Amino acid sequence: MSPVRLIGPEGEQVGIVPTSEALSRARELGLDLVEVSPNSRPPVCRILDFGKYKYELSKRDKIAKKKQHTFQLKEMRYRPKIDDHDFNFKLNHVREFLMDGSKVRAFVMFRGREMAHVEFGRAILDRLVKETADIANVDMVPTQEGNTMNCVLSPKPELLKKLSAQRAQAVAHLKKDKTTVVPEIEADAEEAE
Repeated sequence: MSPVRLIGPEGEQVGIVPTSEALSRARELGLDLVEVSPNSRPPVCRILDFGKYKYELSKRDKIAKKKQHTFQLKEMRYRPKIDDHDFNFKLNHVREFLMDGSKVRAFVMFRGREMAHVEFGRAILDRLVKETADIANVDMVPTQEGNTMNCVLSPKPELLKKLSAQRAQAVAHLKKDKTTVVPEIEADAEEAE
């Protein structure tokens, strides 16, 4: 059998040993022999409890996934002949999306003869970028693709940091108040009867 570099159950280097000896050492300890690095020469094997190892890997992956921030892409559609009130109404929605930490894809759709005046669409998107400059960065400047002109806005990093701090504070507050919420609900239920 080929030799392997063996790592003991406590993480200590045992050295290069034949595979059969590594297997017998693992059986003596009641543990498994796991090949950690098959591409190295000689391959690296470790003596450990495989079930526990898989559990720790899955736990580590879950923690990494929780810390990962994913962006949700929201869309807002405009027309070249939009009225000021409609623009402001949609602007408020875009600002809400950005404040929630989502990216926003804003696009202007042109139909028929409106394609002759794409400058109206660019003016709308430029106005949107200017109105949201305090809370948003422009990921993609307004560009024309077929009969649509679009741009992508994302929340500024300072806003994201503040948002994550607020969420962490809210979670901590919920955990702290978990014991006090239940008696209040019970008291309300008694009053209702």
